[in-house]
Amino acid sequence: MANALNHGSAGEGVRHWWAQRLSAILLAVLTVWSVYAVSVLSGSDFATAREWLGAPSNAALGTLFILAALYHASLGLQVVIEDYIHHRATEIVLLVAIKLAALFGGLLALFSMFQIAMGV
Repeated sequence: MANALNHGSAGEGVRHWWAQRLSAILLAVLTVWSVYAVSVLSGSDFATAREWLGAPSNAALGTLFILAALYHASLGLQVVIEDYIHHRATEIVLLVAIKLAALFGGLLALFSMFQIAMGV
């Protein structure tokens, strides 16, 4: 009994599970938009694609797709690392690296979409 006491759930699993499921649902919906976007833009030149993606609704959906994908990927990689990396220092370094990579990718996506939307 002493081995089992104080080794229960930390309470984070349910929140993480829901975050993964909701981001997956959001990605499923945004993937439909992405397929539509690719079909509309197939065969277009760069200027046409930039103009189409520069529309506020398309820029917002494109940005949301990228941010949701980065968030969902970081959640999934976190689970893999927590399950299979057993050296605590390595686990922490990898978790921080994943969060920083997702943050950098998100900022890059926001900056890029802002430049496209502003016509720069």
